[in-house]
Amino acid sequence: MAAGNHCTVTEFFLAGLSETPELQMPLFLLFIGIYVVTVAGNLGMITLTVLSSHLHNPMYYFLRSLSFIDFCQSTVVTPKMLVSFVREKNPISYPGCMTQLYFFIIFGIAECHTLGVMAYDRYVVICNPLLYSVTMSYQICSALITGVYIFGMFNASIITGFMIRIQFCKLDVINHYFCDLLPLLELACSNTYISELLILGFGTFNICVPILTIITSYISIIASILRIKSIGGRSKAFSTCSSHISAVAVYFGSAAFMYLYPSSVNSMDKGKVPSVFYTTVVPMLNPLIYSLRNKDVSVALKKILQRKKFIDA
Repeated sequence: MAAGNHCTVTEFFLAGLSETPELQMPLFLLFIGIYVVTVAGNLGMITLTVLSSHLHNPMYYFLRSLSFIDFCQSTVVTPKMLVSFVREKNPISYPGCMTQLYFFIIFGIAECHTLGVMAYDRYVVICNPLLYSVTMSYQICSALITGVYIFGMFNASIITGFMIRIQFCKLDVINHYFCDLLPLLELACSNTYISELLILGFGTFNICVPILTIITSYISIIASILRIKSIGGRSKAFSTCSSHISAVAVYFGSAAFMYLYPSSVNSMDKGKVPSVFYTTVVPMLNPLIYSLRNKDVSVALKKILQRKKFIDA
């Protein structure tokens, strides 16, 4: 603590996911396993889409970016969470906390808008296939992905900037396993009105815009698929979207789960469960969804493995 008009917190302690001693080691083993699968899956997907010329198209360019986001999002949060399972106290410095918050916001927003961009990509390939190479050129794809990251950094800079102006002097224990916005605001002893307004405004925009983009794109996609006369043609068109639909359902479904969780649970404890989906489960599932539900990825993986066997032989 530093002396002044108020006692200002210079270090926080993360309460962790659970305070039950018997659960610490099982949870540690579970989440370190999830993290290993997440890192291997996402780095593997990035490597696969780079090495396989068969996957050098806009869809997999966006998938590569999504894998990078998932890898970074998990890495920002999970290692620090694992510490809380093996140590009685899990300290994090004030600068470290704000840095974690900053990057968590960037990659969270980037994931929302990347899923929206991927929905638009599927709309173009099904509804305007003749214009696909022009509409989704490499330059346009690069601009879209760059815009997603810049917008995430813009949001994170404003929100974190206002969070830094807040005084934290009530307690220094964050009732969470990482530095999230709402648990931090619970510790504030200065006016948080502007920060809460920014969180509400940016949060609404960053959820509603991607969801509206996804819904609008898939309404047009479904309408186009229904106009296809052959069953085989419909099946092929739908298969190009199935992986993305699954990823969207998992990601935004975890957001809905936050509001469906029993209200009897304390609000901060309530927020830990859906946060686990955002920060650990979804980043692990995305590469699995795209590898298991996408024939192109499976074929590319088999070719690379066969090539490796041939070289080794």
